Amino acid sequence: RHCTDIICCVIFIVVILGYIALGIVAWVHGDPRKVIYPTDSYGQFCGQKDTLNENKTILFYFNILKCASPVVLINLQCPTTQLCVSKCPDRFATYIDVQASYRYKPEQWNYFRQFCKPGFNNPRKSVAQVLRDEDCPSMIIPSRPFLKRCFPDFSTKNGVLTVANQTTFKDGRGKTRNVTDLREAANGINNVLDARSVGMKIFEDYAISWYWILIGLFIAMIVSLLFLVLLRFTAGVLFWIFIFGVIGIIGYGIWHCYWEYEHLKGIPGSDLTVYDIGFQTDFRVYLQLRQTWLAFMVILCVVEVIIILMLIFLRNRIRIAIALLKEGSRAIGYIMSTLFYPIVTFILIAICISYWAVTAVFLATSGEPVYKVMANQTTCKYANLTCDPETFNSTNVTKLCPGAQCTFAFYGGESLYHKYIFIFQLANAFVFLWLVNFAIALGQCTLAGAFASYYWASRKPADIPLWPLFSSFGRAIRYHTGSLAFGALILAIVQLIRVILEYLDHKLKGTQNSFTRFLLCCLKCCFWCLEKFLKFINRNAYIMIAIYGKNFCTSAKEAFFLLMRNVVRVAVLDKVTDFLLFLGKILVAGGVGVLAFFFFTQRIPVFAQEAPTLNYYWVPLLTVIIGSYLVAHGFFSVYAMCVDTLFLCFCEDLERNDGSTAKPYFMSASLHRILGKKELSPKKA
Repeated sequence: RHCTDIICCVIFIVVILGYIALGIVAWVHGDPRKVIYPTDSYGQFCGQKDTLNENKTILFYFNILKCASPVVLINLQCPTTQLCVSKCPDRFATYIDVQASYRYKPEQWNYFRQFCKPGFNNPRKSVAQVLRDEDCPSMIIPSRPFLKRCFPDFSTKNGVLTVANQTTFKDGRGKTRNVTDLREAANGINNVLDARSVGMKIFEDYAISWYWILIGLFIAMIVSLLFLVLLRFTAGVLFWIFIFGVIGIIGYGIWHCYWEYEHLKGIPGSDLTVYDIGFQTDFRVYLQLRQTWLAFMVILCVVEVIIILMLIFLRNRIRIAIALLKEGSRAIGYIMSTLFYPIVTFILIAICISYWAVTAVFLATSGEPVYKVMANQTTCKYANLTCDPETFNSTNVTKLCPGAQCTFAFYGGESLYHKYIFIFQLANAFVFLWLVNFAIALGQCTLAGAFASYYWASRKPADIPLWPLFSSFGRAIRYHTGSLAFGALILAIVQLIRVILEYLDHKLKGTQNSFTRFLLCCLKCCFWCLEKFLKFINRNAYIMIAIYGKNFCTSAKEAFFLLMRNVVRVAVLDKVTDFLLFLGKILVAGGVGVLAFFFFTQRIPVFAQEAPTLNYYWVPLLTVIIGSYLVAHGFFSVYAMCVDTLFLCFCEDLERNDGSTAKPYFMSASLHRILGKKELSPKKA
């Protein structure tokens, strides 16, 4: 063994150090509070400690009618003044009414002015000027806080949309408006609030049933292990049962088509052709034609003949594939620690995701507050231009655009760092993809090395190393970090291009340029195929690296040509393995899911008293089914890697050895018998 792809290893280490530096810089400049806390029109956080807004944790909108939906309120800026308040309004009121009665009802003014700009206490100011300068809202309506923002307190009464049991309200500008004017916002808000209610119930269900969910996942783990062990004895039986089942079903289909064909004989109109009746929206019309059933019968006959011929000519390769599956089960039985290695890969990927997410948030919140002119008039030429809130009132904007405000828009900046935040986010995404692919590559190479040590052992299991998994992991890290990083880099580049194409496609969805969309669709398809091909090549290249310790390019080339020389065996093994593992995943997830269904619906008499009372029994049920599928997928991914490794070793064994005393085969006795050898030649110790 020697170190491979050293240059790529050095670059990889430098990139990781740079990634850490990027995270530190983002941490210094970023402020996640900009995401957690809402921001008022002055760029100040609501509820931030040691500020004037410490006790004002909720954001209030002067004119909620200007905001289309909660999505606009949360993600974008609504073109109205926004203030931090300690509580939301609990009554209907208009500035006109409050101003008219402030002398003999001062308590109404004292209540209303808490929703005005800080420091404003001049009820004598004309209503027109107050509304123009947005010193106070024209109206307040009963609201309740959600996502730290004041949303109208909508409810339904006898199927009628109301706010505080009222269907109309005064808008403070001399008009009486119907609550249905807020229907679009109301629908969105009620959906969100309903989702919150459902979310609380789901949380309660998880809190009650988490213990039983874990038991279900543990059962899934045991069933997955048993399935892998039983594959040593049942792989062939399961496969042939499925194949003959398919043949039988197709045979029945042929007989049924023939029966329908004969049954329609002599019936008026049944001898017409499809061409005669043309296109019909009711497809049952075609089932009344003899020609339709004849076509079905011919198609099924052709499929049946193809399957039978494939079984006849590929029977030996199918037997080899089944033998390799059994051998894989035997190898895992000797190296049980490999079944738990996916936990290591999961932890590494979780670390990568966490670091990427935190860095992305800090980068996104690295800017300084940017203020823009918000004007009620669409003809204002200064609208959406940046402004300075401290000097805004002394400019001509307020004169040319009456009612214009200099309000907070977003976080950004003009410094060199702020100009390149997008580039930093792109780099963050790219290194994240690189690290995730490296973690996957490390796992594949580690498992391949462990299973290769099993195959090339002369006497199994006596000659298998003491700690094959840990030894393989050490070799991969010590000698082949550069090669694994090289393969991960190629894949990360393609994946980043796919992400960019998806982004462009999302941006161009509304465009009418059909050629551009067609071109993007073609590019997305091509890069999807390229990614799949690279994953296949990388996977087998890592196996060759684990076996021979060569660099990535050499290993990829040798693996590719080795597979091409055994392309039929590759296809047969791939399909047989995919089918059996898919069958295993469905068996595990379905079996545990059925058990969970009977348990959570209290249909098992023995455990009826133990089953928790739930709001939605499907919450833990779906969790158990999905979790069981993922658990099975984790175990079976190890099995798939084992079969792929043993297959490459098997192909190498056939090409390098001839079964003689000088060059004995290392394959198992069952594989040896399938190849037509009478007995195994003695191997060198």
